[in-house]
Amino acid sequence: MNIIPESELIINSRGAIYHLDLRPEELAPTVITVGDPDRVAAISKYFDEIEVKRQHREFISHTGRLGNKRITVVSTGIGPDNIDIVLNELDALVNIDFTSRTIKPELASLQILRVGTSGSLKADIPVDACVAGTHGLGIDNLLNYYRHENNDEEKLIIKEFVTHTQLDSQFAQPYITQASASLLKHFVTGFHQGITVTCPGFYGPQGRVLRLGLTNPELINRLTEFQYGPFRISNFEMETSAIYGLGKLLGHHCLSLNAIVANRVTKQFTKDGAAAVENLIKKVLEQLSAF
Repeated sequence: MNIIPESELIINSRGAIYHLDLRPEELAPTVITVGDPDRVAAISKYFDEIEVKRQHREFISHTGRLGNKRITVVSTGIGPDNIDIVLNELDALVNIDFTSRTIKPELASLQILRVGTSGSLKADIPVDACVAGTHGLGIDNLLNYYRHENNDEEKLIIKEFVTHTQLDSQFAQPYITQASASLLKHFVTGFHQGITVTCPGFYGPQGRVLRLGLTNPELINRLTEFQYGPFRISNFEMETSAIYGLGKLLGHHCLSLNAIVANRVTKQFTKDGAAAVENLIKKVLEQLSAF
């Protein structure tokens, strides 16, 4: 029996996981992740009942019920590094016995849906549209710290992607993970679909120039132009690949759903980002309550 040391699995004085400050019974089997802490209440206001409210640093969690479905909404903050914390702690809450500090013999699978904002990389995906990511393609390097293996199709996509974008080891070793088919099938009508690229930053890594020059100034154009068979890149942001990659390794069902607030091809930015996000939230909750 492998006992996980206190330094690896940090449990606070009330028996809750360290960063999220949640106890196992306070987590629902369906989890919505949001980057913005204020977005937690924007979602939970639609719940019929809120059972739990917890906050530690940027991690705010509300657990409640929407009809017969129990849901937890948790804010992650921005970036793959925060997702590393959130996905590992969500998994620990359902798959590690906190009393014995051992992995449970029977593992549970969570449904994890990201509800966030994103930039479009296609002219035909306008601002205020909604996108469901069929894959998360990471140029952020997080998953390369874990043992993972792409299937043959994923390896071919990555090979073509590296050749096309000229992203090499100077940046990161790109990786790709598919969305959960069991979740994706519920988000077709009213959603564009495509590969979501995850970047490790907002400015240089996403091709924005303020005062600093870029190592790969053609990256955005190459992302926009990328096509491999039926696969094309639809949008990019800063969390999806980490959610998909860690979620798959840990055995969870993950899907990233994004409101488009900027179109990097047409150079447009939404006139009302709050309305775009609210529209996405309503779409997601409507679908979740139906299955």
